[in-house]
Amino acid sequence: MQKIALSLTIVAFAILVGQAHAGDKGTSVDLGGLKSVTPASWKAKEISPKLGKFRIHQFALPKADGDKEDAELAVFFFSGGGGGNDANIKRWKAMMAAPPGKSIDDVTKISDVKVGDVKVTYVDISGTYLYKFPPFDPNAKVMPKENFRFIGIIFDNEKGPYFMRVTGPARTVEANKKGFDEWIKAFK
Repeated sequence: MQKIALSLTIVAFAILVGQAHAGDKGTSVDLGGLKSVTPASWKAKEISPKLGKFRIHQFALPKADGDKEDAELAVFFFSGGGGGNDANIKRWKAMMAAPPGKSIDDVTKISDVKVGDVKVTYVDISGTYLYKFPPFDPNAKVMPKENFRFIGIIFDNEKGPYFMRVTGPARTVEANKKGFDEWIKAFK
């Protein structure tokens, strides 16, 4: 009798755990009235005041097998506009260093796509991430992180633009890229 009760308890627990995972949902993100839900595996993070008042969302994207850290997605909104595409792309390129023998332009891909009526500029850079914290402190020490990848998005809707940055180990960014691209395309 105890074996049956134990078996039923294990089955019930497995069903509850399965339902909890099946019911896991991502986070709804609103960019000027357009919304999309993140993949459930992305974890919303509290935004440190040291990161500035312009960071409106932050997520950890799960690390790939063999990587030491998660990737980070940060979403920014600057009420004054945030500068033009060229200025932002130049700033993003300065956050990365190209591998030996290559220029930053060799490892940067830039494309424009449409998401509904929204023009989206997509920047993808591979190389060494020149990490510093806090990011805008001129006295912060730069800590190079090799074999990283940076994806920058300029989401230029009528209430934007909004800026997104994914930074992380190259393998981790690649493992999350499909979900990220689907999330961007789903804004409605």
